[in-house]
Amino acid sequence: MGYHVSWIAPPGKDAGMDVLAWTDPLGTKPPRIKVQVKRRKVNIAVDELRSFMAILGDDDVELFVTTGGFTKDAQDEARTQEKRKITLIDRQRLVELWIEYMDRIGEDARQLLPLKPIWFLAPMERPSTDTNE
Repeated sequence: MGYHVSWIAPPGKDAGMDVLAWTDPLGTKPPRIKVQVKRRKVNIAVDELRSFMAILGDDDVELFVTTGGFTKDAQDEARTQEKRKITLIDRQRLVELWIEYMDRIGEDARQLLPLKPIWFLAPMERPSTDTNE
């Protein structure tokens, strides 16, 4: 997506942040993008979202990515923030973004979420028989 990733948390405890990225390669221009990634089946609750929001600075942007979803309270909390910039990305949105930007993703990274298109034969469209055209 054009962001420059400056840090990825090693496996294990990450103190609430999994990825740190910037809009420029040197990390000198705001915003700083902090990403939390959770791989789980259950929805992210508002208290977990608030814990991540606590590490945000004034010019930070937060992306909370999960393979599950978000509770209504968590969605409301993210939507009603006036100063903090928070984007919630659930499994469906993650796959949509992955497909949209797949041509920019390196082959090694593509193996983290290997997707393949499924082609099917669609019925032929019949020419219009309307005589008023």
